Amino acid sequence: MTYKELGATGLKVSEIGLGCEGFLEKDDAFTQDMFALALEQGVNCMDLYSPDPDMHRRVGRAVGSRRSAFIYQAHLCTVWQDGQYKATRDMREVVPSFEGMLKHLGTDYVDIGMIHYVDSAAVWKKVCEGGILDYARKLKERGAIGHIGMSSHNPHVALEAVKSGAIEVLMFSVNPCYDLLPGDEDVNKLFEDASYEKPLFNLDPVREELYETCQRMGVGITVMKVYGGGDLLTDRSPAGRAMTPAQCIHYALTRPAVASVMVGAHSKEELLQALAYESASPEARDYAPVFASLRKMSWEGHCMYCGHCAPCPRHIDVAAVTKFLNLARAQGTLPETVREHYAALPAKAGDCIACGACEKRCPFGVKIIQNMRAAREVFGR
Repeated sequence: MTYKELGATGLKVSEIGLGCEGFLEKDDAFTQDMFALALEQGVNCMDLYSPDPDMHRRVGRAVGSRRSAFIYQAHLCTVWQDGQYKATRDMREVVPSFEGMLKHLGTDYVDIGMIHYVDSAAVWKKVCEGGILDYARKLKERGAIGHIGMSSHNPHVALEAVKSGAIEVLMFSVNPCYDLLPGDEDVNKLFEDASYEKPLFNLDPVREELYETCQRMGVGITVMKVYGGGDLLTDRSPAGRAMTPAQCIHYALTRPAVASVMVGAHSKEELLQALAYESASPEARDYAPVFASLRKMSWEGHCMYCGHCAPCPRHIDVAAVTKFLNLARAQGTLPETVREHYAALPAKAGDCIACGACEKRCPFGVKIIQNMRAAREVFGR
């Protein structure tokens, strides 16, 4: 298992984490079996968006004595009423629900307290002014949560929250189809066929800015909906062609600031498919051929960090140089962290001899030589 730094939190999370939806309405035997497999394979984190108390009890029993080594990402603003999940902003419901969750999990803290489902500017304002953010900060002071996070599907709101400095972790929906769509307060537009009827070209600029801002500000991203609710793995995919779990996971993990993908596995077989990513070959992970073959979607001219440009005869990591260049461009200056990460590269953009081999291999027609020249100007070498 590969472990990644979760932004500036100091936490190191397994790049494959557990979503909780597959654990709903299951029994102890199922939960114990799934956790035995996950822990054996090095999984050390789980998202708990659901407030289902029975699931919390089962998960708490499965984690057991390994609690201190396991990272809980649990959500504020969710309550369990009449056997149903409900999102809420009512502090009279938020507080007892969170305290009950700690009790049911059998712990006195969660590592990340995720302010749940903030998809509109109005909800974000209510979070900031209605006591929820203050409550999260008090929980952090008390030690009941380690770090404050937020979950969202809307890049506009997520970007505002990240820029505010109020959150340390963002849970966001990341996959190649959603990334083409403009942000909207209606999450259903991510799933509707009508959203994909017209040709779509290149990454939505706000989503790109969001990922790069998270990277620059040290806000770690954990990923939800990496398979688009399962649609990306079937002929129902908005892309018109099924992808594999490894391709979807690899796409998400190559985005700036992404540390872990919380996969929603409903069976050991589905969990094994996700865990197989860790031993998958570069060819099995490669999403570029799928993207390049699509007729209604195009990433032409946009670096997807897929690595097809390699190998460089001068040993330049072209994808890494391009990612650092994009981070600097997004900021409009050269942040110290970006400069230092670039400086650590064994070969720099200035080593480019403009042979053009990389451009011939690029599936997306990226002007790599031009990018290397730009990077040399920005970084000075």
